[in-house]
Amino acid sequence: MFLGTHPLRLDDKGRLFLPAKYREELSGGLVITKGQERCLYVFPVAEFERITHALSTAPVTAKAVRSYSRVFFASASDEVPDKSGRITIPPALRAYAGLGRDCVVIGANTRLEIWDAPSWESYLAAEEESFSDLSEEVLPGIL
Repeated sequence: MFLGTHPLRLDDKGRLFLPAKYREELSGGLVITKGQERCLYVFPVAEFERITHALSTAPVTAKAVRSYSRVFFASASDEVPDKSGRITIPPALRAYAGLGRDCVVIGANTRLEIWDAPSWESYLAAEEESFSDLSEEVLPGIL
């Protein structure tokens, strides 16, 4: 389970240190791909494999499944953190998420998300207002 907000910096080579608390869990490898709202999703390999299996059972005749799968898998990059816990974010993914030097890595349950810091601040400011109103519709019977 991934939690928290971790401000980090992207270096000149497009590398980012993973949050220290998750380095061991991700040391064997991870997959980075495009996420919604112009962020990047970072999955442990086992979670990416679970999603891959679930999508492989979806009907290929459904246009939305084909479209989502194409973007999701075509943009995916498997990475292994270096000894210092850094990963390289491919240029195309950096461009998609508009990553500048200042980034934010957030925990999102089964994945991490990488955001450009100003984009995250804007998103959070826009969404926090409605957050308390959503719990009833999004999580009925859970919270």
